[in-house]
Amino acid sequence: MSLKIAFTGTGHIARVHARAAQSIEGLELVGIVNHRSESMAEYAAQFGIGRQYLTVEALLADGDVDILSVNTPNYLHAPQAITALEAGAHVMVEKPMALDATEAEAMRRASEKTGAKLMVAHCWRFDEEVNWLKRQIDAGALGTVLRTRGYGVHVNWGPGGWFVEARYAGGGALADMGVHAIDAARYLLGDPQPVSVYARIATDYTDYDVDDSGTIWINWEGGATSLVESGWWWPHADGPEASTQLYGSAGFGQLFPTRLEIPNRDAEAVETIDPGYPPAREEHCPQEMYDRQLAHFIDCIREDRAPKPGAAEGLVNMRIIDAALESSRTGEVVRL
Repeated sequence: MSLKIAFTGTGHIARVHARAAQSIEGLELVGIVNHRSESMAEYAAQFGIGRQYLTVEALLADGDVDILSVNTPNYLHAPQAITALEAGAHVMVEKPMALDATEAEAMRRASEKTGAKLMVAHCWRFDEEVNWLKRQIDAGALGTVLRTRGYGVHVNWGPGGWFVEARYAGGGALADMGVHAIDAARYLLGDPQPVSVYARIATDYTDYDVDDSGTIWINWEGGATSLVESGWWWPHADGPEASTQLYGSAGFGQLFPTRLEIPNRDAEAVETIDPGYPPAREEHCPQEMYDRQLAHFIDCIREDRAPKPGAAEGLVNMRIIDAALESSRTGEVVRL
């Protein structure tokens, strides 16, 4: 089944997704949408794309597009995705899914109304090490996971441009980096629903009008809890993007470096299970992770299956982010 894909945005992540599309047999790159003609022309030349448009509406009016990959600033995610979904095109949208849960819910409804599939690009669900650790958890190696701690932090660095303007990004480090840590923890726990959120969200290291620091406490159905740290420009973090520690009733597991520690109380010893991944990766966010992500979406379209992470998973993450911001504003626990 041959399919045709178009892209919005010409930044780094749009190029990552275009390379992923080039790796999939039977997927043709046909269109690019961007407000800057010069960067759009350069992007089109790099990826052999023949059609260039200033708006999604103009792209869809010409037809012959099956899939739209949305990679624009956050404030455009919902309007561009909904326009495509209402036209019957399948959509993969970058994280965060939208500016807030209200927009995310509107995207979910548009997908359900037309039957066009909607996937949210929570990329760490397609990482080799993440899935090794998930298999160990699912097999019961850690017993019952009681709590997790995860990181979505840029150390001694932060983005610029639209990322640091609230009118375009909605939020700062929490929406940009913290969402990775939130989704990684939820995925490893088996996608439980959040019960309550308590958070401190602040701008500690910059003069941005969005947050650059966050500490979030999430209580999940089933009793597990997650502590998530998000930030830009921090002087230190205990792990790279999406690094997660899991404390179980029968042992400890960790991502990046990835391993298990299983205590034997009778022998007063701890067995370390090392899957053999390097302690630090040459490329922390490898292209292969994004290739697998898009391949999953294409398989779901061809086989008429619901993608995961889809609208439901993206919406839960947006509800957590909204709750964290409200909790920080009020100083109270927010119940979901």
